[in-house]
Amino acid sequence: MQKKTRSILEELDTIYNDRYAGKSERRYVVESRANNVIASAVRLMEQIEELYDAESAENLQRKLLNAIRLRDPDKFARSVRRADESK
Repeated sequence: MQKKTRSILEELDTIYNDRYAGKSERRYVVESRANNVIASAVRLMEQIEELYDAESAENLQRKLLNAIRLRDPDKFARSVRRADESK
């Protein structure tokens, strides 16, 4: 069974939120993190479009959004492996 570990960034984020961030500052943190995540997701979707044919790219993008919605990153990883195997 895999042991869940936390990254150093998760640790720092927890320390910051617990000690320093009031409610108003947390809103800015949420906004900033959301901007970073969205920009990263857009770059990922563009990279998927470059690497895969149109049908596979559309399927992987749908799987990415579904994995985010279900909070299951493994779901997307499995889809990528299947798409790579079918090439």
